[in-house]
Amino acid sequence: MELFRTNAEINKWRDERWREGKTIGFVPTMGFLHRGHLALMEEAMRRSEQVVVSIFVNPTQFSPGEDLEQYPRDLDRDLKLCHELGVHVVFAPAVEEMYPPGFQTRVEVQHLTQHLCGLYRSDFFSGVTLVVTKLFCLVRPHLAFFGEKDFQQLVVVRRLSKDLNLGVEVIAHPTVRESDGLAMSSRNTYLSEEERRSALSLSLSLLEARKMVAEGELRADVLVQRAEMMIEAEPHTRIQYLQVVDEETMTDLTAVTPAAVMAMAVFVGQARLIDNMRLWPDSS
Repeated sequence: MELFRTNAEINKWRDERWREGKTIGFVPTMGFLHRGHLALMEEAMRRSEQVVVSIFVNPTQFSPGEDLEQYPRDLDRDLKLCHELGVHVVFAPAVEEMYPPGFQTRVEVQHLTQHLCGLYRSDFFSGVTLVVTKLFCLVRPHLAFFGEKDFQQLVVVRRLSKDLNLGVEVIAHPTVRESDGLAMSSRNTYLSEEERRSALSLSLSLLEARKMVAEGELRADVLVQRAEMMIEAEPHTRIQYLQVVDEETMTDLTAVTPAAVMAMAVFVGQARLIDNMRLWPDSS
């Protein structure tokens, strides 16, 4: 496994792989890797001849007062996990490498980012689309792998790649969960033992909503009310949003359709956790 720190290094490697005709798979991360990240890498290994993982805590997607400085980091552990899995390249640039002095460009996807997380994290999606564009240009992957836990991000990145003709096929991977149902997240490390028990209400409320749909309840407001009740019954929880939206447009639905997704952001203690699930009985 090779570790690259500079744009010049990854550019040189990329050009050599393209000349060889190798299929490049790419998994962008902010590090502190967990089994959700590893599942993305395993999928990339199955579908690509060369796999690149980026590890970069991107400052442009954090708003003032968010957890940029506290975000968990452990590069040595991350490199060990990537090596054991058989990843070919890790790209771990410094902030100054990605955003040198004088940097002033922005990349924005408009309508999709004006819902859900975009309403509450003003800098998040403009930072995501900027760093993903830069990474796609640097790595020039054929395939890029994103988890469905960050569902809105997945939809935004797909639109970004299509609109800018970046030539990257964005592949979704199902949310990876702990054995008790909690969606894997680096921010789960913020949770105390009691808060973690409260956090289980997120996935349980999604499963309850899906069960209700299977039994014939299609009214979005009824499903939302039931999910809110389950989450708010737990200590340490504060709902930021909980909505039933269309999976393509991210806009609210009044009734469940085959494209319906229940999405939520909930503070559990100081940790902001997100989760989502498709509600139609035959959906994955």
